Amino acid sequence: MRHSLRTTLRAGVVALAGAMIAMAAATVPAQAAPTDPGLVDGPDLVVGGTPAAQGEFPWMVRLSMGCGGAMYTQSLVLTAAHCVGATGNNTSITATWGVVDLQSSSRVTRTSNYVYRAPGYNGTGKDWALIRLSSPITQAPLLKIATDTSLHSGEFDVMGWGATASGGGQQRYLLKAKVPFITDTQCQSAGGSYSALVFNEEICAGNWSSGGVDTCQGDSGGPMVKKNASNEWIQVGIVSWGIGCAQPQKPGVYTEVRYFSTDIYNAAVSLGGAPGGVSVTGPGNQSTVVGTAVTLNSTASGGTAPYSWSASGLPAGTSISSSTGQITGTPTTAGSYSVTVTATDSASKTGTASFTWTVNPVGGCAASTNGTDVSIPDNNTTGVYSNIVVSGCTGNASATSTVEVHIVHTYKGDLVVDLVAPDGSVYNLHNRTGSSTDNIDTTYTVNLSGEVKNGTWRLRVRDLASIDTGYLNSWTLTL
Repeated sequence: MRHSLRTTLRAGVVALAGAMIAMAAATVPAQAAPTDPGLVDGPDLVVGGTPAAQGEFPWMVRLSMGCGGAMYTQSLVLTAAHCVGATGNNTSITATWGVVDLQSSSRVTRTSNYVYRAPGYNGTGKDWALIRLSSPITQAPLLKIATDTSLHSGEFDVMGWGATASGGGQQRYLLKAKVPFITDTQCQSAGGSYSALVFNEEICAGNWSSGGVDTCQGDSGGPMVKKNASNEWIQVGIVSWGIGCAQPQKPGVYTEVRYFSTDIYNAAVSLGGAPGGVSVTGPGNQSTVVGTAVTLNSTASGGTAPYSWSASGLPAGTSISSSTGQITGTPTTAGSYSVTVTATDSASKTGTASFTWTVNPVGGCAASTNGTDVSIPDNNTTGVYSNIVVSGCTGNASATSTVEVHIVHTYKGDLVVDLVAPDGSVYNLHNRTGSSTDNIDTTYTVNLSGEVKNGTWRLRVRDLASIDTGYLNSWTLTL
């Protein structure tokens, strides 16, 4: 597949390399390199680069799989198709917004709950996707997308936390650069993979004769932008692929956003709201017990109030208020329910939010989550602990108990993660594997049949190497 070039495509970035840097073409995965100077000493080590100022690109998002993205709505991030898996439920992605320094304490994070991948994507063209967040980032400015070719000229701005050289490591600080427009005909003349350039679906940019400035590994999915006549940033492209990074006559290839603007808009509507439409925020995934009364709330924004509410997939014994969107009642039947809440405004525009509701039988033991962020000390053998207290359950845990772990860290090969049972027994979940890839977003299955359910369960995280740092975002125990 021709796109196995800068990530699987270009988990691509602001490779702001100087003309003296020699860059070889390479097929590389979207991950950080074993050494990552940008995460050690900051942006002063970026060769030929320009650090972005805080707030300069306020819609920019970093995604935990090693890609970039931009806020299309307050609940949807526009990124590249090759950065995500298939369309469907997905809670494994963490989006970081609001900072140029990924380790800043003011960063805002959200997990995903759904991914929409461009229909028909097969590695050639159609390289766009939407990631729906578990809750909106209401303070985030949105990035408008191009709907015509009026901005297809001159220079574009690109930005990202990716590598500063082909095969290099990911960066802690957001970098920016300017890349000139290249016509499809000239881009195709580069030969090789460029010969199969998909006109209309792909757009090229870069310094044709000299190279030296480009996107690279780790920037895929990030926006290529330009200001319109009203001084508004408009997204013209999505970082997609390229051969090597910043080489002469090997430009960056970007998804041509205007060609897919209607498809992106319609997909956003199907996911619960597009710009100017109705956006719905649901209560999030639920776990309750048969016979226990519940009250769940949803909210709507955009469109024209008031809203009329409805819901599908509710457990027996519950209902939704058509005027407030509040779900109340007492579930009578155990099971797993896929619930969709719909708000319709006075102009008949609709928005939806979906969530999974697990109703556990009486005497069962529902999943428990600790979502408090805990910083992980660097190069520390003691580590940190996060506790979950289980009570009111009967008997022993299951042989197929699960531990869902979400850790934000720039080098997961440094980490050792253990589950410590109430009696002190230790179950290792992760032991310094994964090398230089970012983050842990994994559900582990553990045989805990020898452990009673009730008691204090602890997740221990240790960072056994220096330089890279991070934090425990959340973990969920299902016994």
